[in-house]
Amino acid sequence: MRLSQFELDTYHQRGYVVPDARLEKEQIDRLKEAVARVIAANPETRPERLVSVHINRRNDEGVHGDSAFFELANHSLILDRVEQILGPDLILWGCQLFCKPPDDGMEVPMHQDGHYWPIRPLATCTAWVAIDDSTAENGCLRVVPGSHRGQRHFEHARSDREEFVLNRYVNDPAVDESLTVDIELEAGQFSLHDVYLIHGSNPNTSGKRRAGVSIRYMPATSRLNRNLFETGTGSGYLVNWQTRPLWLLRGVDRAGNDFEVGHSR
Repeated sequence: MRLSQFELDTYHQRGYVVPDARLEKEQIDRLKEAVARVIAANPETRPERLVSVHINRRNDEGVHGDSAFFELANHSLILDRVEQILGPDLILWGCQLFCKPPDDGMEVPMHQDGHYWPIRPLATCTAWVAIDDSTAENGCLRVVPGSHRGQRHFEHARSDREEFVLNRYVNDPAVDESLTVDIELEAGQFSLHDVYLIHGSNPNTSGKRRAGVSIRYMPATSRLNRNLFETGTGSGYLVNWQTRPLWLLRGVDRAGNDFEVGHSR
């Protein structure tokens, strides 16, 4: 369960890759059932803003998650490949469900994740797992290939548009968004992308739902600085870094991360 050398080179050159791998149908079906449970348990939250869904309780960001997503985050099909990118010491620090309902699924403006995350040194690999077929028609993930090179922070502007999942977007003349490509995935496929990669997704105006989950991993040579950003809705919805739980999934922590905060009740 490893990336080929070609896939690994593609990731480093383009900032993302779609591995030649996919979940079994039974696993996809279990995830679809988990999506239904989470949406039913969180009627007050837009299904594109279901943060920390791997926590099987009402988490400190107000979302009741499901253990199926924690199990997915531990799946060797994904972890073995992430380890090739980040190294042997892996921390799970986030997992967000992006479920765009038919006809009115929200847009995720083009952005870089590092503007939102208090991880230093900034290093994260995100696995975006398609639970439904994800196509250009229903608002699939879109990326600007190579925009991660040089680990550059591009200028962002703020927007208060209610139809945006996030409230900041890339607004930099150095970015050629005409280079943007769609990452279309069948249910059970997944992509991996770098923290500096510019990405987003269009609204879903089709009659087909688009559910996917982003699983966030960082190397244990980085530290989540809980005091860098205040708890609040500064990204467009509630995020609580002070009590966000971390899991050391593989290897050894080398940066002094706290693995007790957020776990006890």
